[in-house]
Amino acid sequence: MSDAASQTSKSSADDGVPTAVRKRPKPGERRIQILQTLAAMLEQPGAERITTAALAAKLEVSEAALYRHFASKAQMFEGLIEFIEQSVFSLVNQIAEREPSGTSQAGKVVLMLVQFAEKNPGMTRVMVGDALVFENDRLQQRMNQFFDKIEASLRQSLRDGASATPTVDAQVRATALTAFVMGRLQRYARSGFRRLPSEHLENSLALML
Repeated sequence: MSDAASQTSKSSADDGVPTAVRKRPKPGERRIQILQTLAAMLEQPGAERITTAALAAKLEVSEAALYRHFASKAQMFEGLIEFIEQSVFSLVNQIAEREPSGTSQAGKVVLMLVQFAEKNPGMTRVMVGDALVFENDRLQQRMNQFFDKIEASLRQSLRDGASATPTVDAQVRATALTAFVMGRLQRYARSGFRRLPSEHLENSLALML
């Protein structure tokens, strides 16, 4: 090595400029990264059961690093469920504010759910329970409550405009619409995300509403 090259190398070392630095994410950022990676893994075929070892390998961290942010894998799934609940019910409220009550409002809620599922296939596996089969029972119960709330929102949308109380017809329609959405999401997940839940959606809603 020439004296000039040696001097240049020494100067760089003295300046303390690293050649490659791996930036460590902040705790909050790492939590989000873990949930995003888990959701992405759920989009893959045969991903109904994901181990923490596989998740850690995907993130290139140790399993212990995962447990610094989440007490258990169930807590990771709870993080995904919270995202689903906050996203969906925020949109339900927006639709209720913009659209007059009736079949149009109910149809918009169904359309929103279908679009959310298509944009978030990994989340769809959580919504229909396929990703929760081997997990804590309370997770499935929470998703059951999610769809109970959806049905209640649809009942409210379909109530008679002159009455604050949903009619029997509104209750029957809300139950049918909820079952329809759940069926579409299950077919989407179990077809490997090939059968889109929005398939013939407009015609299907026209028949039910």
